[in-house]
Amino acid sequence: MNPNYQKMMKQVQKMQADMAKAQEELAKEVVEASAGGGMVTVKVTGALEIESVKIDPAAVDPEDVEMLEDMVLAAANEALRSAQDLANKKLGGLTAGLNLPGMPF
Repeated sequence: MNPNYQKMMKQVQKMQADMAKAQEELAKEVVEASAGGGMVTVKVTGALEIESVKIDPAAVDPEDVEMLEDMVLAAANEALRSAQDLANKKLGGLTAGLNLPGMPF
């Protein structure tokens, strides 16, 4: 067996183990974003799952449900962006320096 191939396979196995560990850690981390001056707050895990949505009772106006919907949407999107940034920072470094043919690392 080609020694370079063996070395590459060991690198791939280590990267897979490191990625699995990083993904487990990410799932435990939580980011938060709010909209409407804090009237709506959304928490998202590093695994990109919405953990909670908090709505200040003052934000509930039966005459303007659309505004509340917009605040929930804005807070959720911002929290998801923050969680994705966190994931990119944690996982992006794991593939650095791994030189696999045909792989854009």
